[in-house]
Amino acid sequence: MERSSGLRIGRILGIPIYLHASWVIIFSLITFSLAMQFTQEHPRWSTTQHWSVGILTSFLFFASVLFHELSHSVVAQHYKIRVVSITLFIFGGVARIERDPAKAIQEFNIAIAGPLASFFLYLAFKGLATLFPHSEMLAALGALLAYINIRLAIFNLIPGFPLDGGRIFRSILWGSTQNYVRATRLAGASGKLIAYSFILIGAWAAFHPEFTFAIGSSTIFYGGFPSGIWTAFIGWFLLSAAQDSVAQVTIRQTLAGLHAADVMSTEVPTSAGHITLEEYGAEVRRTGRRYHLVTSDDRLVGMMNVHTLNAVPREEWAHNSVQSAMIPRERILWTSPEEPLLGLLERLLTADVNQMPVVSGAKDDSPQVVGIVTRDSILRVMQTRSELGALTASR
Repeated sequence: MERSSGLRIGRILGIPIYLHASWVIIFSLITFSLAMQFTQEHPRWSTTQHWSVGILTSFLFFASVLFHELSHSVVAQHYKIRVVSITLFIFGGVARIERDPAKAIQEFNIAIAGPLASFFLYLAFKGLATLFPHSEMLAALGALLAYINIRLAIFNLIPGFPLDGGRIFRSILWGSTQNYVRATRLAGASGKLIAYSFILIGAWAAFHPEFTFAIGSSTIFYGGFPSGIWTAFIGWFLLSAAQDSVAQVTIRQTLAGLHAADVMSTEVPTSAGHITLEEYGAEVRRTGRRYHLVTSDDRLVGMMNVHTLNAVPREEWAHNSVQSAMIPRERILWTSPEEPLLGLLERLLTADVNQMPVVSGAKDDSPQVVGIVTRDSILRVMQTRSELGALTASR
């Protein structure tokens, strides 16, 4: 239910690509780290070469992450699931899809596509290093990117939801139990367990710099304060993501079958457009209501709220009417009584608004207000249905 944020840098396969603000931080850190690494490993290179290869490697690293996410997206599109956006951020990337897969096999194929793409890139960059053994820069770049992509593939296969491995695990549970909600909760529990393990291992490794974990000749993890803290931070992120993913499934289950008409209030606070802002402010102070629909003969013409009122200088309140300062009807988000409540909640969160008028005849020139839905009313319904569900389960 999170909206896309960051700088939009383009569109690939019809999918908007965003750069989160945190990407700048990690890109700078990776570039600096790589430049220092190349300085130590290749002292004969010039400073320009060290930094040039470092910058190029960083760009190709994030291009690899983007390729990983696009692989998920292509398979999702194959199943007619719209990909809303792809965002590159401090931990890599995330692809937002419009809905969950309808079948377990679909989720399995979407999830496995990412690690397979990273493994393909590992082979491609490994081949690059092999094909140009006499070019130190190409060999170094290829070897490092091959190493990064194989680690990316292995890391994402960890069965901790919502990593790819966790989604693969959920698809297997879903296919075997035929219960999507139960599979999500079990996968979420495994994700939390792995996240806590990351946090504990990271905290321990931060104070044990001599610790190393290797597979063959490749060091996978080593101790020390920076490495340990970073590992714990990744664990904290995975824990938060697992909790959010399970919560979203719970929300979907709780709101399933409900529409705007089921939770709307028919007691709609209204205001006349001709009164002054001074009079409107007095009404707000008297009733405590922070928003009012501005109507004319029961027809919606605008909306007024405390934020809009405070945007007008206090000394001008007595000389301006509500209609001159209100949000006009054309700029108001509204809903119909038939809109599913889950989609409505997502629209409220995306637009960062607290309430939405419910109107009939929305396609007409003069839609009629029949009620209003607020975030609070949706949350009360969710809480009540959750409590009833817990009570039913206890019996």
